[in-house]
Amino acid sequence: MPETRSVLPRRASHWVAIVAAITLFGGGFAARDIVDAQSRAATGVSASAATAATKGGPCGNGQATAPVASYADIVAKVAPAVVTIHTSQRVRAAASPMMDEPFFQQFFPEARREQPRSYREQALGSGVIVRSDGYILTNDHVVDGADSITVDLGDRRSFPARVVGSDKPSDLAVLKIDAKGLATIPLANSDQVRVGDVVLAVGDPLGVGRTVTMGIISAKGRATSLGDGSYEDFLQTDAPINRGNSGGPLVNTQGELVGINSQIISPSGGSIGIGFAIPSNMAQNVMTQLIDTGSVRRGQLGVTVQGVTADVAAKLGLAKVEGALVDSVTAGSPAEQAGLQKGDVITTFQGAAVGDSNSLRNEVASTKPGTDVTIGFLRNGKARTAKATLGEIKNG
Repeated sequence: MPETRSVLPRRASHWVAIVAAITLFGGGFAARDIVDAQSRAATGVSASAATAATKGGPCGNGQATAPVASYADIVAKVAPAVVTIHTSQRVRAAASPMMDEPFFQQFFPEARREQPRSYREQALGSGVIVRSDGYILTNDHVVDGADSITVDLGDRRSFPARVVGSDKPSDLAVLKIDAKGLATIPLANSDQVRVGDVVLAVGDPLGVGRTVTMGIISAKGRATSLGDGSYEDFLQTDAPINRGNSGGPLVNTQGELVGINSQIISPSGGSIGIGFAIPSNMAQNVMTQLIDTGSVRRGQLGVTVQGVTADVAAKLGLAKVEGALVDSVTAGSPAEQAGLQKGDVITTFQGAAVGDSNSLRNEVASTKPGTDVTIGFLRNGKARTAKATLGEIKNG
């Protein structure tokens, strides 16, 4: 059976598998910052949640680690801030195209005149409370098109919810319920997450009820290329996530939000240990803008870029296989005004190294339009810098 890549759907009619090879797109395959997961897992777990320290087996810091006996304390901390989201919308059923055929019309003359029937479609997702006054972060595809949204809290209270704002390019949305004094989950700095860190996924998979699963961060900087024009910088995890987990939190062993569960790769539609979460830093940027203004503004440099392969690096005489190769420069854009040219290799943005073309795109987009930025690049093997004032991407 071919592998499939899919957004965790919010309704059965949207559970459409996209056929793809098992190999993902993007340059994020190299495991970066591999660490001893057991050592990280022990950090922040109460004494009651760990057994006595083992005497063998050095970890990354040269000390023995304590095997974790339970994550119950972490779950107790985060579970009250996880919600179940019920949505519904009226859908008009399409008429059968066969009824337009003259052959069938002679046997079913009334069928063509029948009006398409409509029905209410129900869907399920998860979310996380990010502000105690009722703001909830979830996926855009969980609430997209819904005309009725209900949020169930962990204490069994239910509230109608409204959409404060949604952002398809990042697949994020913010909801608001009329409640105060709610439990929240603090957001971690996802840039500090390391491959091998233990994480927990919390949500309502398949409508069975509140469920917690455990895994590790399998990779960072993934881009699944599921949707055109989307901004992807996924954390990959083997913590099992399924339909209904969409919009739910991925938390670390300190009970902090590191990601919002969003996609899986699967041959069957169920978890096989390849899941993807939107990193908390991207989520916080989008969430803050949606709460403040109801929309998201993104910076634009005005270049098209491609990744640097080993062949490209050898041809250009690059010491490292990294950076973003400029394919074209838009006339009149900030990039042109800064002096960038086709064939330049962008190596840094605002002082931070550019790993690949996808990371550059995300960094530029997450920077506020009008910001003065510094760009480091290579031209004919020589390092240069340029200054630019970012423009703004229209329509996402």
